[in-house]
Amino acid sequence: MSSNDLTDVPPALFSHIQNLASLYMSKTSLRSLDFLIEAKLTKLKFLQVKWNTFSVISESVIQSVPALLYLDLEDNSFTCDCDNAWFLQWVEENNQTQVVNAHKFECNYPYDLRGRKLLDLDVHSCSLDTGFICFISTTCMVLLFIAMSFTYHFLRWQLVYAYYLFLALLFDTKQKNKHALSQYDAFISYNIHDEPWVLRELLPKLEGEQGWRLCLHHRDFQPGKPIIDNITDAIYGSRKTICVISRRYLESEWCSREIQVASFRLFDEKKDILILVFLDEIPSSQLSPYYRMRRLLKSRSYLSWPRAAEHAELFWEKLRQALKTREEAAEDTAEDMLCLTV
Repeated sequence: MSSNDLTDVPPALFSHIQNLASLYMSKTSLRSLDFLIEAKLTKLKFLQVKWNTFSVISESVIQSVPALLYLDLEDNSFTCDCDNAWFLQWVEENNQTQVVNAHKFECNYPYDLRGRKLLDLDVHSCSLDTGFICFISTTCMVLLFIAMSFTYHFLRWQLVYAYYLFLALLFDTKQKNKHALSQYDAFISYNIHDEPWVLRELLPKLEGEQGWRLCLHHRDFQPGKPIIDNITDAIYGSRKTICVISRRYLESEWCSREIQVASFRLFDEKKDILILVFLDEIPSSQLSPYYRMRRLLKSRSYLSWPRAAEHAELFWEKLRQALKTREEAAEDTAEDMLCLTV
Protein backbone atom coordinates (compact mmCIF):
# COMPACT_ATOMS: atom_id res chain seq x y z
CA MET A 1 0.00 0.00 0.00
CA SER A 2 2.95 2.33 -0.60
CA SER A 3 3.44 5.24 -3.00
CA ASN A 4 -0.10 6.62 -3.19
CA ASP A 5 -2.12 9.61 -2.00
CA LEU A 6 -3.96 7.95 0.86
CA THR A 7 -4.62 10.38 3.72
CA ASP A 8 -6.84 8.13 5.83
CA VAL A 9 -7.34 4.38 5.99
CA PRO A 10 -10.69 2.88 7.06
CA PRO A 11 -10.17 0.23 9.79
CA ALA A 12 -12.72 -2.02 8.04
CA LEU A 13 -10.16 -2.53 5.28
CA PHE A 14 -8.37 -5.01 7.57
CA SER A 15 -11.43 -6.84 8.85
CA HIS A 16 -10.72 -9.94 6.77
CA ILE A 17 -6.96 -10.04 7.31
CA GLN A 18 -6.71 -10.04 11.09
CA ASN A 19 -3.63 -12.31 10.91
CA LEU A 20 -1.65 -9.76 8.92
CA ALA A 21 2.01 -9.84 10.01
CA SER A 22 3.62 -7.14 7.83
CA LEU A 23 2.31 -3.80 6.61
CA TYR A 24 4.07 -1.39 4.24
CA MET A 25 2.55 2.09 3.85
CA SER A 26 5.44 4.34 2.87
CA LYS A 27 5.37 7.44 0.66
CA THR A 28 1.69 8.12 1.14
CA SER A 29 -0.07 11.11 2.70
CA LEU A 30 -1.20 9.44 5.91
CA ARG A 31 -2.08 12.06 8.54
CA SER A 32 -2.47 9.59 11.40
CA LEU A 33 -1.96 5.99 12.47
CA ASP A 34 -5.14 5.98 14.52
CA PHE A 35 -6.75 3.49 12.11
CA LEU A 36 -4.63 0.79 13.79
CA ILE A 37 -6.60 1.22 17.04
CA GLU A 38 -9.76 -0.22 15.50
CA ALA A 39 -8.09 -2.44 12.88
CA LYS A 40 -7.25 -5.00 15.61
CA LEU A 41 -4.06 -6.21 13.97
CA THR A 42 -2.90 -8.01 17.08
CA LYS A 43 -0.45 -10.22 15.13
CA LEU A 44 1.24 -7.46 13.21
CA LYS A 45 5.03 -7.73 13.61
CA PHE A 46 6.46 -5.51 10.88
CA LEU A 47 5.27 -1.94 10.19
CA GLN A 48 6.91 0.43 7.76
CA VAL A 49 5.32 3.88 7.42
CA LYS A 50 8.11 6.11 6.08
CA TRP A 51 7.58 9.40 4.26
CA ASN A 52 4.14 10.28 5.54
CA THR A 53 2.66 13.39 7.13
CA PHE A 54 1.63 12.29 10.62
CA SER A 55 3.28 14.11 13.50
CA VAL A 56 2.17 12.33 16.70
CA ILE A 57 2.37 8.68 17.74
CA SER A 58 -0.10 8.03 20.54
CA GLU A 59 0.01 5.42 23.27
CA SER A 60 -3.22 3.88 21.98
CA VAL A 61 -1.67 3.24 18.57
CA ILE A 62 1.34 1.38 20.01
CA GLN A 63 -0.83 -0.65 22.38
CA SER A 64 -3.09 -1.74 19.50
CA VAL A 65 -0.19 -3.75 17.96
CA PRO A 66 1.12 -5.78 20.92
CA ALA A 67 3.15 -8.20 18.73
CA LEU A 68 5.09 -5.48 16.91
CA LEU A 69 8.81 -6.24 16.52
CA TYR A 70 9.93 -3.80 13.82
CA LEU A 71 8.82 -0.19 13.32
CA ASP A 72 10.09 2.18 10.64
CA LEU A 73 8.91 5.80 10.96
CA GLU A 74 11.65 7.68 9.15
CA ASP A 75 11.07 11.02 7.42
CA ASN A 76 7.81 12.00 9.06
CA SER A 77 6.89 15.47 10.31
CA PHE A 78 7.19 14.94 14.04
CA THR A 79 5.89 17.47 16.54
CA CYS A 80 8.33 18.19 19.35
CA ASP A 81 6.03 18.84 22.29
CA CYS A 82 4.32 16.95 25.11
CA ASP A 83 1.99 15.17 22.66
CA ASN A 84 4.91 12.87 21.78
CA ALA A 85 6.24 12.58 25.34
CA TRP A 86 4.87 9.06 25.86
CA PHE A 87 6.20 7.87 22.48
CA LEU A 88 9.72 9.15 23.24
CA GLN A 89 9.73 7.43 26.61
CA TRP A 90 8.51 4.20 24.97
CA VAL A 91 11.23 4.34 22.28
CA GLU A 92 13.93 4.58 24.97
CA GLU A 93 12.54 1.99 27.37
CA ASN A 94 10.80 -0.75 25.37
CA ASN A 95 12.77 -3.98 24.84
CA GLN A 96 10.49 -5.65 22.32
CA THR A 97 10.16 -3.40 19.30
CA GLN A 98 13.09 -2.19 17.22
CA VAL A 99 12.46 1.41 16.14
CA VAL A 100 14.59 1.90 13.05
CA ASN A 101 16.90 4.93 13.11
CA ALA A 102 15.02 6.58 15.95
CA HIS A 103 18.09 8.74 16.59
CA LYS A 104 17.54 10.37 13.18
CA PHE A 105 13.94 11.48 13.79
CA GLU A 106 13.77 15.26 13.43
CA CYS A 107 11.33 17.87 14.67
CA ASN A 108 9.21 19.69 12.13
CA TYR A 109 6.96 21.58 14.57
CA PRO A 110 7.11 24.02 16.25
CA TYR A 111 9.10 26.24 13.92
CA ASP A 112 11.78 27.24 16.46
CA LEU A 113 12.64 23.55 17.01
CA ARG A 114 12.67 22.54 13.36
CA GLY A 115 15.67 20.33 12.52
CA ARG A 116 16.27 19.37 16.15
CA LYS A 117 16.53 15.65 16.98
CA LEU A 118 13.32 14.27 18.40
CA LEU A 119 15.10 12.17 21.03
CA ASP A 120 16.85 15.30 22.35
CA LEU A 121 13.54 16.74 23.48
CA ASP A 122 13.32 17.13 27.28
CA VAL A 123 9.99 15.61 28.28
CA HIS A 124 10.45 15.70 32.06
CA SER A 125 8.33 18.85 32.27
CA CYS A 126 5.51 16.96 30.53
CA SER A 127 5.14 14.31 33.21
CA LEU A 128 3.24 15.04 36.41
CA ASP A 129 5.07 14.33 39.63
CA THR A 130 2.16 12.83 41.54
CA GLY A 131 4.16 12.65 44.75
CA PHE A 132 4.98 16.34 44.66
CA ILE A 133 1.41 17.22 43.73
CA CYS A 134 0.12 15.16 46.65
CA PHE A 135 2.59 16.91 48.97
CA ILE A 136 1.52 20.37 47.78
CA SER A 137 -2.19 19.46 47.97
CA THR A 138 -1.84 18.03 51.47
CA THR A 139 0.16 21.05 52.64
CA CYS A 140 -2.42 23.45 51.24
CA MET A 141 -5.24 21.52 52.89
CA VAL A 142 -3.47 21.54 56.25
CA LEU A 143 -2.74 25.28 56.00
CA LEU A 144 -6.32 25.94 54.95
CA PHE A 145 -7.62 23.92 57.89
CA ILE A 146 -5.35 25.83 60.29
CA ALA A 147 -6.45 29.17 58.81
CA MET A 148 -10.13 28.19 59.04
CA SER A 149 -9.70 27.01 62.64
CA PHE A 150 -7.93 30.23 63.59
CA THR A 151 -10.63 32.30 61.88
CA TYR A 152 -13.42 30.34 63.58
CA HIS A 153 -11.96 30.65 67.08
CA PHE A 154 -10.64 34.22 66.95
CA LEU A 155 -12.23 36.13 64.07
CA ARG A 156 -15.64 34.61 63.40
CA TRP A 157 -17.55 37.36 65.15
CA GLN A 158 -15.58 40.06 63.36
CA LEU A 159 -16.55 38.37 60.10
CA VAL A 160 -20.18 38.20 61.18
CA TYR A 161 -20.11 41.87 62.01
CA ALA A 162 -18.40 42.67 58.69
CA TYR A 163 -21.16 40.72 56.92
CA TYR A 164 -23.88 42.78 58.56
CA LEU A 165 -21.99 46.00 57.96
CA PHE A 166 -21.69 45.05 54.29
CA LEU A 167 -25.44 44.45 54.09
CA ALA A 168 -26.06 47.79 55.75
CA LEU A 169 -23.88 49.54 53.18
CA LEU A 170 -25.38 47.56 50.33
CA PHE A 171 -28.96 48.50 51.10
CA ASP A 172 -28.12 51.96 52.46
CA THR A 173 -29.64 50.95 55.80
CA LYS A 174 -27.43 53.26 57.77
CA GLN A 175 -28.62 56.29 55.82
CA LYS A 176 -32.26 55.32 56.21
CA ASN A 177 -31.94 54.80 59.95
CA LYS A 178 -30.61 58.30 60.45
CA HIS A 179 -34.08 59.65 59.82
CA ALA A 180 -36.08 56.83 61.38
CA LEU A 181 -37.03 56.37 65.02
CA SER A 182 -35.39 53.44 66.82
CA GLN A 183 -37.71 50.63 67.82
CA TYR A 184 -36.32 50.60 71.38
CA ASP A 185 -34.66 53.08 73.69
CA ALA A 186 -32.20 50.45 74.94
CA PHE A 187 -31.19 46.85 74.50
CA ILE A 188 -30.36 45.13 77.81
CA SER A 189 -27.36 42.81 77.55
CA TYR A 190 -27.11 40.54 80.60
CA ASN A 191 -26.27 37.02 81.72
CA ILE A 192 -29.18 34.68 82.48
CA HIS A 193 -27.98 34.36 86.10
CA ASP A 194 -28.47 38.12 86.54
CA GLU A 195 -32.01 38.05 85.17
CA PRO A 196 -33.66 38.35 88.66
CA TRP A 197 -31.98 41.75 89.17
CA VAL A 198 -32.98 42.87 85.68
CA LEU A 199 -36.64 41.88 86.21
CA ARG A 200 -36.99 43.08 89.82
CA GLU A 201 -34.86 46.22 89.81
CA LEU A 202 -34.00 47.46 86.32
CA LEU A 203 -37.20 46.76 84.41
CA PRO A 204 -39.68 48.33 86.91
CA LYS A 205 -37.56 51.48 87.16
CA LEU A 206 -36.73 52.05 83.52
CA GLU A 207 -39.95 50.85 81.91
CA GLY A 208 -42.42 51.26 84.73
CA GLU A 209 -41.40 54.59 86.28
CA GLN A 210 -39.27 56.31 83.61
CA GLY A 211 -41.18 55.02 80.58
CA TRP A 212 -38.31 53.77 78.45
CA ARG A 213 -38.87 51.07 75.80
CA LEU A 214 -36.47 48.20 76.52
CA CYS A 215 -35.48 45.18 74.45
CA LEU A 216 -34.97 41.93 76.42
CA HIS A 217 -33.79 38.53 75.20
CA HIS A 218 -36.63 36.38 76.53
CA ARG A 219 -39.36 38.82 75.60
CA ASP A 220 -38.41 40.57 72.36
CA PHE A 221 -36.15 38.23 70.40
CA GLN A 222 -37.87 36.78 67.32
CA PRO A 223 -38.42 32.99 67.64
CA GLY A 224 -36.75 30.85 64.97
CA LYS A 225 -34.32 33.58 63.99
CA PRO A 226 -30.55 32.95 64.37
CA ILE A 227 -29.27 34.28 67.72
CA ILE A 228 -26.60 36.48 66.13
CA ASP A 229 -29.27 38.01 63.86
CA ASN A 230 -31.47 38.77 66.89
CA ILE A 231 -28.52 40.29 68.76
CA THR A 232 -27.47 42.49 65.84
CA ASP A 233 -31.02 43.62 65.10
CA ALA A 234 -31.62 44.41 68.79
CA ILE A 235 -28.43 46.47 69.12
CA TYR A 236 -28.88 48.39 65.89
CA GLY A 237 -32.64 48.72 66.49
CA SER A 238 -32.08 50.42 69.88
CA ARG A 239 -30.75 53.88 70.57
CA LYS A 240 -28.44 52.54 73.25
CA THR A 241 -27.17 49.28 74.74
CA ILE A 242 -27.02 48.72 78.52
CA CYS A 243 -24.50 46.02 79.50
CA VAL A 244 -25.25 44.59 82.95
CA ILE A 245 -21.80 43.31 83.86
CA SER A 246 -21.01 40.66 86.45
CA ARG A 247 -18.41 37.92 86.77
CA ARG A 248 -20.77 35.49 85.05
CA TYR A 249 -21.32 38.04 82.28
CA LEU A 250 -17.60 38.17 81.54
CA GLU A 251 -17.44 34.36 81.39
CA SER A 252 -20.37 34.07 78.98
CA GLU A 253 -19.56 33.66 75.30
CA TRP A 254 -22.84 35.15 74.06
CA CYS A 255 -22.58 38.13 76.39
CA SER A 256 -19.07 38.70 75.04
CA ARG A 257 -20.50 38.70 71.50
CA GLU A 258 -23.20 41.20 72.48
CA ILE A 259 -20.74 43.70 73.89
CA GLN A 260 -18.49 43.09 70.90
CA VAL A 261 -21.23 44.00 68.41
CA ALA A 262 -22.16 47.02 70.55
CA SER A 263 -18.49 48.07 70.56
CA PHE A 264 -18.35 47.74 66.81
CA ARG A 265 -21.36 50.02 66.51
CA LEU A 266 -19.82 52.47 68.99
CA PHE A 267 -16.58 52.75 67.03
CA ASP A 268 -18.40 52.78 63.67
CA GLU A 269 -21.02 55.45 64.37
CA LYS A 270 -18.94 57.48 66.85
CA LYS A 271 -22.04 57.93 69.04
CA ASP A 272 -22.54 57.52 72.81
CA ILE A 273 -24.63 54.36 72.54
CA LEU A 274 -23.03 52.12 75.23
CA ILE A 275 -23.88 52.22 78.95
CA LEU A 276 -21.94 49.99 81.39
CA VAL A 277 -23.61 48.93 84.66
CA PHE A 278 -21.54 46.79 87.05
CA LEU A 279 -23.45 44.45 89.37
CA ASP A 280 -20.25 43.19 91.02
CA GLU A 281 -17.17 44.99 92.25
CA ILE A 282 -14.54 43.56 89.93
CA PRO A 283 -10.92 44.66 90.50
CA SER A 284 -8.98 45.81 87.47
CA SER A 285 -6.53 42.93 87.94
CA GLN A 286 -9.37 40.46 87.34
CA LEU A 287 -10.30 42.22 84.09
CA SER A 288 -6.91 41.56 82.48
CA PRO A 289 -8.14 38.56 80.44
CA TYR A 290 -10.99 40.66 79.05
CA TYR A 291 -9.08 43.11 76.88
CA ARG A 292 -12.22 44.56 75.24
CA MET A 293 -13.78 45.39 78.61
CA ARG A 294 -10.55 46.98 79.88
CA ARG A 295 -10.36 49.11 76.76
CA LEU A 296 -13.94 50.32 77.22
CA LEU A 297 -13.38 51.18 80.89
CA LYS A 298 -10.36 53.29 79.98
CA SER A 299 -12.38 55.38 77.54
CA ARG A 300 -15.75 55.80 79.30
CA SER A 301 -17.41 56.12 82.70
CA TYR A 302 -19.71 53.45 84.17
CA LEU A 303 -22.32 52.91 86.89
CA SER A 304 -21.78 50.62 89.87
CA TRP A 305 -24.78 49.03 91.62
CA PRO A 306 -22.84 47.96 94.77
CA ARG A 307 -21.70 51.57 95.30
CA ALA A 308 -25.27 52.84 94.93
CA ALA A 309 -26.63 50.91 97.93
CA GLU A 310 -27.11 54.07 99.99
CA HIS A 311 -27.96 56.34 97.05
CA ALA A 312 -30.20 54.19 94.84
CA GLU A 313 -32.22 57.15 93.55
CA LEU A 314 -29.03 58.85 92.38
CA PHE A 315 -28.07 55.66 90.53
CA TRP A 316 -31.38 55.55 88.66
CA GLU A 317 -31.22 59.26 87.90
CA LYS A 318 -27.76 58.89 86.37
CA LEU A 319 -29.03 55.98 84.32
CA ARG A 320 -31.99 58.08 83.16
CA GLN A 321 -29.64 60.89 82.15
CA ALA A 322 -27.47 58.42 80.23
CA LEU A 323 -30.52 57.14 78.30
CA LYS A 324 -31.60 60.60 77.19
CA THR A 325 -31.19 61.73 73.61
CA ARG A 326 -29.07 64.74 72.85
CA GLU A 327 -32.20 66.77 72.20
CA GLU A 328 -33.71 65.84 75.57
CA ALA A 329 -30.46 66.60 77.38
CA ALA A 330 -30.27 69.98 75.64
CA GLU A 331 -33.86 70.79 76.64
CA ASP A 332 -33.14 69.89 80.30
CA THR A 333 -30.05 72.10 80.27
CA ALA A 334 -32.03 74.98 78.82
CA GLU A 335 -34.73 74.58 81.47
CA ASP A 336 -32.13 74.57 84.27
CA MET A 337 -30.52 77.71 82.91
CA LEU A 338 -33.95 79.38 82.70
CA CYS A 339 -34.69 78.49 86.30
CA LEU A 340 -31.36 79.92 87.41
CA THR A 341 -32.05 83.11 85.45
CA VAL A 342 -35.43 83.55 87.09
